[in-house]
Parts: sequence; structure tokens; C-alpha cells
Amino acid sequence: MKKLLSLLVASTLLSASAEEQFFQASVSPKIAIHSEDTRINGISLNLWGQNPQSAFAWGFVNGSTGDSLGFSMSFFFNYAENYTGVHWAFANYSTGKFTGWQSGAANIGNEVIGLQTGTVNWAKNVRGVQFGFFNYTEDLYGVQIGAVNIVKNNPWFTEFPDKLAKGMVFVNWAF
Repeated sequence: MKKLLSLLVASTLLSASAEEQFFQASVSPKIAIHSEDTRINGISLNLWGQNPQSAFAWGFVNGSTGDSLGFSMSFFFNYAENYTGVHWAFANYSTGKFTGWQSGAANIGNEVIGLQTGTVNWAKNVRGVQFGFFNYTEDLYGVQIGAVNIVKNNPWFTEFPDKLAKGMVFVNWAF
């Protein structure tokens, strides 16, 4: 096993360009095999890692910068700028466009296209489904399922203000 790991690390260091690597291991963004500007196309194992990536990232805190994709599984926290794929962690956060599935106790996104599942789901814009105890979005094209569902700018509520409210229990929608 030691020889296999040594061979993997050596081949990664020798074969890939300075801008892209197959394997990353990091204690923090500054204490890692590769710099935080290096794109990881493969596997990233982190206590706290932060790279642009097309990878499977596993650790305690996973950060994805720039346009990244893959599967990011963390014990505590995943964060990203623009991400396509899956985020599984206690908490997930994206500042740009997230396309895929966020699952955790708390999911926070700017623009989410896909699915958010968790206790608390919050996003500025959602095209898809929010499934959780508390769901909030400013703009929705899709469905919210949960105990508390709020769509701040739901067109249904401007047309029928006497019949519907911006917050609904169990299900809320906008198309």
C-alpha cells in the first residue's frame, strides 16, 4: 500500500502541469501539496482545502473556487463560487451559481438550479426543489416542500392577494 501511495504521489507530481493536478491533500489552503490556484482534476483530501476543481473532494472543510464541479463531501462545511455537482455536508454555501444537489442541515445559495435538501434551505433564486423544514427564496421557479415555505416574490401572491400568502405550510410553488 505504501508503494502504491508513493507511486500515485510521484506520478501526480511529475505528469501533470503546474496548473492542473490529479491529487491534492491539504491541512489548510496555504499548507497543501499544491497551491490553492492549482486546478484539481481527480481527488482532494482535506482538513481544509480550497482549489478550483473537477474532483471528488472529501474532508472537514472543502472549498471550490472559480468554476468547479464534482462531488464534495465534508464533515462540516462545503463552500463554492460556481459549482456543478453534489455538496454533502453539515452546512453548504455557494456565492455564485450552484447546479446540482445541496444536502445538509443548512444550505445557502445565491442561484440554485436543482435540489436543496436539509433542515434550512435558503437561496436568492431557485429553479428546482427545496425540501426541508424551513425553505426561503426570493424568486422561485419550482416547488418548496416543508413545514415553512416562503417565496418573497411569488407572482401568484400579487395576482390573488386575498386568497394566498407568501408563506405556505407543507407546499409552495411558482411557475
